[in-house]
Amino acid sequence: MPTAAWPIGLPRHLAYPDVALDTVLISAAASYPDRIALRDNENQLTYGELLTQARHVAGGLRARGIHSGDVIALHMPNSVWFAVAYYGALLAGATVAPINPAQPASALRQQLTDVRAVAVITSPLAADRVLDANVEQVRLIIGVPGDGELPGAVTKLADVLDSEPLDDLRIDPTMAAHLQLTGGTTGRSKAVRVLHRNVVANILQCAAWRASALGQMDANGELHLAQIIEAVGPHTLTPGHSVHLGIAPLFHGLGLVGLNIEIALGTTIIFPRGFHPDQVIVDIQRHRVTHLIGSPPMYYALLRSPKLAAHDTSSVRMIISGAAPIDTSTLAALAAAFPNAVVTEGYGCSEATMGLAFGPVWCDEPSPLGSVGLPLFDTEIELRDSDGNVVPDGAVGELCARGPQISAGYLNEPELTANQFHDGWLLTGDMGRRDERGFIYLIGRAKDMVIYKGYNVYPQPLEDLLCSHPSVTQAAVVGRPDVSAGEIPVGFIVLSSGTTNSSSLMEEVMAFVAERVAPYQKVRELYVVDALPLTPTGKVLKSELRDQLVIR
Repeated sequence: MPTAAWPIGLPRHLAYPDVALDTVLISAAASYPDRIALRDNENQLTYGELLTQARHVAGGLRARGIHSGDVIALHMPNSVWFAVAYYGALLAGATVAPINPAQPASALRQQLTDVRAVAVITSPLAADRVLDANVEQVRLIIGVPGDGELPGAVTKLADVLDSEPLDDLRIDPTMAAHLQLTGGTTGRSKAVRVLHRNVVANILQCAAWRASALGQMDANGELHLAQIIEAVGPHTLTPGHSVHLGIAPLFHGLGLVGLNIEIALGTTIIFPRGFHPDQVIVDIQRHRVTHLIGSPPMYYALLRSPKLAAHDTSSVRMIISGAAPIDTSTLAALAAAFPNAVVTEGYGCSEATMGLAFGPVWCDEPSPLGSVGLPLFDTEIELRDSDGNVVPDGAVGELCARGPQISAGYLNEPELTANQFHDGWLLTGDMGRRDERGFIYLIGRAKDMVIYKGYNVYPQPLEDLLCSHPSVTQAAVVGRPDVSAGEIPVGFIVLSSGTTNSSSLMEEVMAFVAERVAPYQKVRELYVVDALPLTPTGKVLKSELRDQLVIR
């Protein structure tokens, strides 16, 4: 449905050419051949060099028995070599399954088996876990350069790069590009089948949203992004002139689809060695970084860094928080710390490739604090009640989405796919509301809703209120079973630096929340923790918090 608010100068609908991700890389190399595409501590590649290296990897994979549709797992931290391996696998016609390199061999074995990977590209620090996983169908293990030595059973990427390049295979857009493993906050993760055309659609949506640039095919079959000058505002990114810190892990959709968006825009991507908040602040000044995209834990850490006040961050024009909810107090603190940047939230999920809604970059109605923004181009979002009926503006319902970025369901999970994908609509399981201008607000996961004496209590507003207290930096709310009430809302909080825990402080914080909510919404118990349990992508593991309540 149309919204009252909309980015200035941009159309509501885009054209989506029938191309795959090979076209995105080939086109970027044609537009920006000599511009630095990727840089980490040891290496850098121009766009032209990235395409050349990827074609050699593609040729080497084909020569070693990889066929179109085979699954290659990418099992390594962020680096230049991750991107080379990723595009090489895609150019060979393979499907990539990005996997967290830090997990134990038992979890790796399960995921490699689930996605039916026949090859793994890993790093020296993670290669032993691949060997320990000992998955029968994996017939090729390749190791990229990095710290440490590769085991003898692992083929070196340098040998693969010596192969003849593959430059004449064009990829079918209806093929799966990614098998994206879900966050797995409630148990075993699932593999989402994200097609090439889904990723290309999300690239074009996000490039237009962030850079006011629309995709156009030329006579050579290349895809180029042309800026609409009248849609360029003070925070709009400029294709071919932006610099991004690639902090979001590339095994997550926010990082991997984000990589493709940056490549399409001709951005220089800097991969730090791990995440160290002080060094990130230094890198922002050193590289004149233009935009940051990450999850809430990254921003919490940056705001705590003593380097922040001592370094020049004026180059940053855009900050986007995604992957998990973030409280409004932190958003306000980011806006104060980065005064030249527009600070927004985004919303999406693996089942929707990556992004469904974002705060507008330039709009006559800025995104209200606490909103995840407006639905992207050609993206419909309905809020539905438990009977499937659309609820009016202001009412809470389940977010259901339809658009060109909606994926093809789950690998080998027909029943689960049928439950969550209906007639082109994705049932996200997230609860939210829409205001009269079209902005979307998240309330929480349906499964995390607390039912207190028959009343629905949503965690997100309570978490936001807890974080607005000056003594609290992070918060999570879960339900504890209760004989008389059914469930009661219980909060877990991380205290601000220098704050001492006491019973009087707990009473003060609970009273602070109680003054601002209806009686049934009050937090009934409060516990202080050193840190909230998180997934590798920054989502709070509420199942672990509920487990903690059992033993308290």
